[in-house]
Amino acid sequence: MSAKPSVVIDLKFSREAMDRALKGAFQDREVIDLGNPDHADKDIAQASYAILWKPGPTLFQKATSLQVLFSGGAGVDHVLTLPGLPDLPIVRFVDRSLTDRMSEWVVLNCLYHLRRMPQYLKQQREKLWHEIAMQPEAREVTVGVMGLGVLGLDAVRKLKVMGFNVIGWSRRKKEIEGVETFDEDHIDEFLARTDMLVGLLPLTNETRGLFDSSLFAKLKQGGALGKPVFLNAGRGGSQVEVDVISALEKGVLGAASLDVFEKEPLLLDSPLWTMENVVVTPHAAAESDVRALFAHVEAQIARYEAGEPLEHVVDRNAGY
Repeated sequence: MSAKPSVVIDLKFSREAMDRALKGAFQDREVIDLGNPDHADKDIAQASYAILWKPGPTLFQKATSLQVLFSGGAGVDHVLTLPGLPDLPIVRFVDRSLTDRMSEWVVLNCLYHLRRMPQYLKQQREKLWHEIAMQPEAREVTVGVMGLGVLGLDAVRKLKVMGFNVIGWSRRKKEIEGVETFDEDHIDEFLARTDMLVGLLPLTNETRGLFDSSLFAKLKQGGALGKPVFLNAGRGGSQVEVDVISALEKGVLGAASLDVFEKEPLLLDSPLWTMENVVVTPHAAAESDVRALFAHVEAQIARYEAGEPLEHVVDRNAGY
């Protein structure tokens, strides 16, 4: 019986995490892990599958027999911009754990700002005992979710469970039962209704720099929260950070929670670090689990080798 086609891996995970995950993965199949010094000189010319994050510049020159590419994260912008990218199917990483963790971050931060936690934490530091009057209920606050893919749809459902009024936006209109949705022709109407704006967009030519001063100026003012709140856990390239900072300083935005940034790690001199109404997390809202990633890839390889269509294939024209 001929050997199963091999897999080449070039990912960002720690050596410990990779070694642990590979113990039970890809049985009876050769795996060439380019992050493993013992594999540095291995020939990858015959590898059929590649699992990628930000591989070295010569990968595609050396791996000339690839049939399918797998993204090592939920986003694919880092793959689509790789030099020498071959014309092959690219499969996004879709996993229950990753989706749940993203929704946890979104719900946590919406509740954080709803319940005035920045103010209460400031009072705690000052040893001030004072109840903030007139805190709105979730049902009085409209959360606008931009990006209605797998992650966005799950966040919408869980925000509704918490009682928020939720609306959604995507470039092409999507129908979601019980949720009012908008497309790119009606973005101004969507923004004018939004108290909390949640960014879960992929990074494409259309979304790069989308969250800027002109967009923030269109958000709802004087609503239940007084000032709108901006949350972004999609891609750092979708926001213009100087505009985020300016909108916070001028009171166009009342607060923000940011998990992604234009440059990562966030520069040490960024004012975002010390703003009391800003939450900064280090691109950790939905860290990929390497074991779940490998299980996802194995399932897709099994489909492919059985002649079934791959799932979660990237539309290169749309960029996601």
